[in-house]
Amino acid sequence: MLANLQNHCCGIAPPDLLARLAIEGDIHQREAAVRALATSAAIRSQRAVLGHLDRQLNLNIGKMIGFSVTPDRRLTVYDNQKKGRPFLPGVRMRGWGEPPAEDQAVNQAYDGSSATYEFYRDVLQRNSLDGSGMELVSSVHYGVAFDNAFWDGAQMVYGDGSGRIFQIGGLTRAVDVIAHELTHGVTEQTAGLVYSKQSGALNESFSDVFGSLVKQYSLKQTAAEADWLIGAGILVPQLGAALRSMSKPGTAYTGDRQPGHMDDYVDLPDNNDPRNDNGGVHINSGIPNHAFYLAATALGGSAWEKAGKIWYTTLTKHLHPNTQFSEAALATVAVAGELFSSTAQTAVRNAWLEVGVLS
Repeated sequence: MLANLQNHCCGIAPPDLLARLAIEGDIHQREAAVRALATSAAIRSQRAVLGHLDRQLNLNIGKMIGFSVTPDRRLTVYDNQKKGRPFLPGVRMRGWGEPPAEDQAVNQAYDGSSATYEFYRDVLQRNSLDGSGMELVSSVHYGVAFDNAFWDGAQMVYGDGSGRIFQIGGLTRAVDVIAHELTHGVTEQTAGLVYSKQSGALNESFSDVFGSLVKQYSLKQTAAEADWLIGAGILVPQLGAALRSMSKPGTAYTGDRQPGHMDDYVDLPDNNDPRNDNGGVHINSGIPNHAFYLAATALGGSAWEKAGKIWYTTLTKHLHPNTQFSEAALATVAVAGELFSSTAQTAVRNAWLEVGVLS
């Protein structure tokens, strides 16, 4: 059964961006991109395997490897000390309720994990990623100048950035990046969306949705006030403003290939070539991302109040591992009617119509 799992390269950095820089970047960018791709490839199957064990075999992986599910250990941050995967999680630096450490990255990882935990608890009534109080474990200073951050199936891992692709310290600074990666843990525990083609693009999109919502909730922004950027200000300036734009897909960074409509869907093979992004999971997520943006702004107010709850209920109760865009769209329309009103239902349907998923 485990042999059928999709291997994938997890992390906030789009692999097609890294692959392009590995070929076309300057000498420093090429070196950083190759390092990021190689390190990510080394952990590419772990998240899929652990998610499968947790979801299908009803195993608590965090508990099995020593992470707590008790209220007094809501989250813990470790220092990997640049030693990489064999040294995870690393040296314990700060636990739940403890005062700030001297290390800024430790405190940023702590604050971002706490903000994500509180959003899921207070807005969506979910007790951590697994719904049962799983401790959120983070390791900072992973590897040497590593340009990525990822959820590995059991914990969060943050590189420092090289200053050639990601700004040094940028990966722990962005709360939406932290919430994005932690939401992969929620998806693994619920819908289990296969990380390939449309189901994989939905997997990425749900992480962008809740990453953006955690940022908006932390800043107390309405849907109209939000910037709808994922990872704003964490790339080096010459590459671009952010990793993705939910309001204007394809405009976040130089070479951004995200479409905002099915007419521009990028049909790529899932063949382990990072340029093809597991069949376009980061690329084509622009389409459902834009649908969420349109629905949230049409519904008005704070996006987490209606649109966020519709998408959360859909993810956790109505999807299956191989869900395609049209199935997800129809599910959100149905949930909008169940949770709210026919007016909300119309707003959600119109959003999917506008991006060409429904007709």
